[in-house]
Amino acid sequence: MRVRFSISKEHKMNLRTLAEKFKDIYLIEPQGMSSAPGRVNIIGEFTDYNDGFVLPCALEFRTVVLFRAREDTKVNVHSLDYPTEKDSFTVGEKIISGPSQWGNYIRAIVFVLIRAGYSLRGVDLLIDSNVPQGAGLSSSAALEVAVCGAFNQIADLGLTAQRIAVYGQEAENDFMDCQCGIMDQLISAKGDEGKALLIDCQSLETESISIPEDLILVIINSNYPRKLVDSEYNQRRLDCEQAAAKLGVATLRNASMDKLVSIESKLTVNEFKRAMHVISENNRVIKATEALQRNDIDSLRELMSASHQSLKDDFEVTVPETDGLVEICQGVLGDKGAVRMTGGGFGGAIVCLCRSEDVLKVKSAVDDNYEKQFNLKADVYVCKAGEGLKVISL
Repeated sequence: MRVRFSISKEHKMNLRTLAEKFKDIYLIEPQGMSSAPGRVNIIGEFTDYNDGFVLPCALEFRTVVLFRAREDTKVNVHSLDYPTEKDSFTVGEKIISGPSQWGNYIRAIVFVLIRAGYSLRGVDLLIDSNVPQGAGLSSSAALEVAVCGAFNQIADLGLTAQRIAVYGQEAENDFMDCQCGIMDQLISAKGDEGKALLIDCQSLETESISIPEDLILVIINSNYPRKLVDSEYNQRRLDCEQAAAKLGVATLRNASMDKLVSIESKLTVNEFKRAMHVISENNRVIKATEALQRNDIDSLRELMSASHQSLKDDFEVTVPETDGLVEICQGVLGDKGAVRMTGGGFGGAIVCLCRSEDVLKVKSAVDDNYEKQFNLKADVYVCKAGEGLKVISL
């Protein structure tokens, strides 16, 4: 078991060293830095693209983008995470997918900004990140928001944090072909340090919710290899859309459990189960927000446990490894903590809310049981809620 603390000093390189790397590559100093965080979702899974409610918080893990504007239209990209790869394209030509998967996220942002009518110039970019990849902590959203923040600064686009988040979502939906909702990008753009963010995904209104100082966020990455996630994710979104259409509502945000039950015979089994999860999950988000404000761990435990069970049985996105981690943590915490799967599922991470005196118990339980049961090592992150997008001149 590897234990990591999500503090800013854990960036692979400090800013000075990163700037030196930029100069080594581009033979010129960077002019600015844009950085955006990953996120953990406390509760509210798969409700965002159904116009529902979510309660995520930003993390102190961040993706950093150093940038310098060019005099031409060429975009050059290097990443310290992929030192043998680079990407290059021009903003004056049709933006299509390139050979680099991570590079396509930069292309995706340029694609949606140009489509929206903005004039862009070329730029040199260097990317560094300590957001864990494949853990369901939104490393892709952090990259999208940080890159969009860089272009916003370079081209003086005047974009709000909310608009940057929307373009990040469009990049994911329309270029990367993953039909995600707005949550990941919005919390990455607007996160408040020490607070969760209650997001109404229909209006995009947000409310900062303080996380009690004695309540610790522990994220445990199962390290289960996620496969075929996008196709499964997109199918579940389609199930939700079809259920909403049969219910006669624009999205499942406007559906009720009574109405769902009354037309069950008109729905496929999957449509009914997906809708059952979304409707009940929206209700859990509101109740969990109130419980967090009261520092009511008993209610949080019940709500997060119900959320996980719904994700397992009705949305069918858990795997034995994440189910096992939840059982291990619930077993050691008892009535002193709250646990559930978090993120897009099919692997990834779970999230625990517990008191500081119980953190070591959680770590030890995972260390003693998880590898024995699943032949995988888990990564444990002891976290604090971080802040959203930051862009500075250098």
